[in-house]
Amino acid sequence: MWQLFTQNWQAFLTGFWHTILSSIIALIFSFILGSGFAILETNPNKFWRGVAKVYVEIFRNIPLLVVTMFFYLVLPKVLPAMSGFTAGTIGLTLYTSAFIAETVRSGLQSVGTGQMEGCLANGLSYWQAMKNVILPQALKITIPPLGNQFVNLIKNSSVLAFVAGMDLMYQGDVIASNTFQTIPTYIIVGIFYLILTLPLSYYMQYLEKKLA
Repeated sequence: MWQLFTQNWQAFLTGFWHTILSSIIALIFSFILGSGFAILETNPNKFWRGVAKVYVEIFRNIPLLVVTMFFYLVLPKVLPAMSGFTAGTIGLTLYTSAFIAETVRSGLQSVGTGQMEGCLANGLSYWQAMKNVILPQALKITIPPLGNQFVNLIKNSSVLAFVAGMDLMYQGDVIASNTFQTIPTYIIVGIFYLILTLPLSYYMQYLEKKLA
């Protein structure tokens, strides 16, 4: 197995880098999108609640691979084609943001309604109260499930392999097909995924205890 790695280390590291890059981009934007739609889901305005609900239900109930293929194969019929990396990252972002929205929404709803009423009574607008009082408390509550979503995002980044996204799984597929060493190749790929997910998982546990 070590010999396989030394002979193909550049391909493995290229895939590792693309997986990291895609995961970071998707993590940042899915968190922003998800938090935004979570706030809209708890908004007093029925229209915005409806918009957020439709978004969440669509992307939560369509498989990630279908979302990714839509951007990679369908959208280029009417718009300029995008790379597999871009299509995969966009699909991963939208898909994950729907789950983050539900996670953050549950956190928002667990904060006592009296706090929002108190903020409004003291002259804060709805958005000021949400930004400065309600959302910070909700995020502390939702750290454990958010951590699970972030770990799932890294694992789900393997969807890029289906659209030639140059990620870790794609490189593993290429190496396995060229060397016919399937088991050692995917063991190495699995170790690389553990290098990414285990530190994040332990950090989220540490953060949860620190903020408790």
